[in-house]
Amino acid sequence: MTIEKTLYQAEARVTGGRDGRVTSSDKQLDLQLAMPKALGGPGGDGTNPEQLFAAGYSACFLSALKLVAGQAKVKLSEETHINAKVAIGPDGQGFGLAVTLAVTLPGLDEDDAQALVDKAHEVCPYSNATRGNIPVELEVYV
Repeated sequence: MTIEKTLYQAEARVTGGRDGRVTSSDKQLDLQLAMPKALGGPGGDGTNPEQLFAAGYSACFLSALKLVAGQAKVKLSEETHINAKVAIGPDGQGFGLAVTLAVTLPGLDEDDAQALVDKAHEVCPYSNATRGNIPVELEVYV
């Protein structure tokens, strides 16, 4: 899959790897990185790539959900939210990721909620990027 036209392009620079710093070219993002204790690091102040991926995927997926809900003329509750989990672990010779998106859609019936989540999963760029590459589990709550 390729994009037809670039609408926006983000740029970030990392120094120091998992124990470094990440900054965006527009300076809107400037975060200390820290290796989690679970991965053999000291933990402490700082975020990590898995947290950043969870934040990005859930934000993008919620936007896709709003898009498909609008197309279906379904009003989403202000309480609609997504809790993303990004797991990392050994995968053969390297490491792999697995994602769980817990999507909460209060006020909708289960079938309608599931249909919207399934459609959002078809259009979300993060879903399209991960499809067939890493496991992504969708949990739907109403």
